[in-house]
Amino acid sequence: NHHGGDNELKKMRHLRPEMQQSMTLEEIQQEIIGEFSVFEDWMDKYSYLIELGNSLPALDPVVKTPEYLISGCQSRVWLVPEYRDGLIWFRGESDAVIVKGLVALLLRVVSGRTPEELASAPLHFIEAIGLSQHLSPVRSNGLLSMVKQIRLYAVAYKKISQSNHQNG
Repeated sequence: NHHGGDNELKKMRHLRPEMQQSMTLEEIQQEIIGEFSVFEDWMDKYSYLIELGNSLPALDPVVKTPEYLISGCQSRVWLVPEYRDGLIWFRGESDAVIVKGLVALLLRVVSGRTPEELASAPLHFIEAIGLSQHLSPVRSNGLLSMVKQIRLYAVAYKKISQSNHQNG
């Protein structure tokens, strides 16, 4: 019964982000790699990316400030972290459709994780689905800038949580 895989995929795709918390960072990356492996053609992968981007909830204009703007991206990308209960949650948006899809993918992996996980976890899904090769150098750099910013937030929140423990 090899058709089961397709149905599984459809079910997985509509999981709410909070249900993904039970998955490890690695499992989510494997799931994304699996989804992209369904498409033979890069145009299909791009369409899927755009679809993912379109499903991203719009950011409140209030947080579209320079503070949350990622430098190093050609298009404008905002990443807004929120630290609660020991986990970092991210919201994000971009004014470019493909980049918005990249933001959606990235958030799926990194949102709702501990600062420790994010500071050190290898985010290899980008390579694995071939994004690095197929994106323009500018977009690739933008993606790296996003990852770098996420790690910076993780390190900052890690320090905050450590100092809270010491004070508490």
